[in-house]
Amino acid sequence: MFTLERATSLEQIIKKSRFVAFAGPVASEQAAKALIAAHSHPAANHNCWAWRVGQTCRSSDDGEPSGTAGKPILQAIDRLQLDTVAVVVTRWFGGILLGSGGLIRAYGGVAAACLRASPLVEILAVQETTIIATFSDLALVRARLASVGGVQVLGESFTETGAVIKAALPEAAAQQIVQMITDVTSGRARISRPVTLAGTAD
Repeated sequence: MFTLERATSLEQIIKKSRFVAFAGPVASEQAAKALIAAHSHPAANHNCWAWRVGQTCRSSDDGEPSGTAGKPILQAIDRLQLDTVAVVVTRWFGGILLGSGGLIRAYGGVAAACLRASPLVEILAVQETTIIATFSDLALVRARLASVGGVQVLGESFTETGAVIKAALPEAAAQQIVQMITDVTSGRARISRPVTLAGTAD
């Protein structure tokens, strides 16, 4: 699966109707709704949209015939194997009716072209874990985590005896990293069982 590296927009004129697509990465349903609200044009005839965040997806035809706008936009997202993405396609009517087939091609085509115009980032599975290390082991634990590609330190807090490190580990290497930390601290570090989440490749 992939997501967009950054937001992008694209404009096409199809039989005198002006179509403007805006696509961007979104982390949640709320973020998707905010993107759609920010990039819908009140003066336009239609602001049709679709978004996908994991297993949840929504789409809207915004007054176009049912199934001719929102669904083709969502299909463009899914065909490119994208996730955590929202797309708005705005139409200013140019006076020529496109018919159902023409609308499906126009909305789906403009959305797909917009999505292809943005660089993609692979979504990698990561595992979030908590490492509790003593002060005597802390520098070594930090150094070992820093030496592994794809490890992200999400936060660090201190206790009377040491530190609590929250880290996201690449799922493919999580068990080896846990074993490495256990070995270098001779078992003194306490490590929570990793929980799988989605993350993006750097």
